[in-house]
Amino acid sequence: MRLLLCCSELGLGHVSRIIPLGKRLEKNGHEMFFFSGGKAFSMLQKEFKNVYECTPISWYENAHGIITSASLLNLLLPLPLFNMEQNRFEMKKSNAMETIHRYYDLRENLHDIAPDILIADGDINALRLAQRWKIPSVYIANMIRPSYGFSAFLSPGERVVERYVKRSSRIIIPDNPPPFTISEYSIGNLDHVGLNGNVEYVGAFVDTSPVDGSEEHIFAPISGPIGTRAKLIKTLIPVLEKLKTKCVISLGTPGKRVSTKIGNCELHTWLTPEERHEAMKKAKFVIFSGGHATCFETIKYAKPSICIPTQPEQLGNAAKLQDLNCSITVKNKKQLEKAVQKMVSKKESYNKNIIKLNEFSNRFKGLDRAVSIVEGLLD
Repeated sequence: MRLLLCCSELGLGHVSRIIPLGKRLEKNGHEMFFFSGGKAFSMLQKEFKNVYECTPISWYENAHGIITSASLLNLLLPLPLFNMEQNRFEMKKSNAMETIHRYYDLRENLHDIAPDILIADGDINALRLAQRWKIPSVYIANMIRPSYGFSAFLSPGERVVERYVKRSSRIIIPDNPPPFTISEYSIGNLDHVGLNGNVEYVGAFVDTSPVDGSEEHIFAPISGPIGTRAKLIKTLIPVLEKLKTKCVISLGTPGKRVSTKIGNCELHTWLTPEERHEAMKKAKFVIFSGGHATCFETIKYAKPSICIPTQPEQLGNAAKLQDLNCSITVKNKKQLEKAVQKMVSKKESYNKNIIKLNEFSNRFKGLDRAVSIVEGLLD
């Protein structure tokens, strides 16, 4: 069968799910086609043959991270923006214009591909296209009706999005079932949304089998767009460089590998998957922004954490982990200093809770179940 997979590039968590799902479906003999933009498009190109580029949709951000007020204006208006990667000013298109261009990018090749099923991870444009052309669709999401950190001005837009979500053939939530759903505050109350039996919490797409490890350092993996990374670096390094404990920081910038040392901190521009595995395995605890994929990494390695959210979805994930007494949420350097002290003094309690969460999460094989759901629609 011919399967079309589309994913959002607002964070790389979407493509990190699409890649293993695509590989599993490809292994099962299906013909695969992929759409995305930005870095997600580049990552897909390295893994698959039939990959098409489409216009990316992004928030407005600078070196201080995502700017909420500017992002709201940018929904309808183009705004000047300093491109930190290319070191120049440019005009950022409005989200409305990005959305229109993306829709037509997707539509341009749809007739030639003629997919039997369309699978969208966070990509509402693809869902709209599937429903317009009467293609069975599967929606993968860890955000439906968020309740943390979202402006009330976005509520009308959320309701429009929900219209397309409701019409999906199946909805897959790559997370634990309640009450241990990490993205609970981003998904919202599904009864209120009006979603019924076509939704399934399948579990994480990563293997959460427990991994034995030592406790040699604090690990801080930085990820996200360049503005978000800059904000996290400014918060982390002034605090961690003063600690007596060894710290390992991955700056999340692929390319030429560069490493340096500041105080007791080892800074690496990036880590290979094998190096990241070792860093996680040997961590006392992890400091990160609260991205959904990394949440489940901390669960896999049973490591308590400190979260520094930089956008609403991460804020919701961090709040849930904190409610489960597996993590501490902070906003600034002063709070980070206190959180490190608290984590050290109460680490035994945090360890106990994250181990319980790991045991629950390991009951589910999300990737296996997702493949079964997709192939079930082909019968």
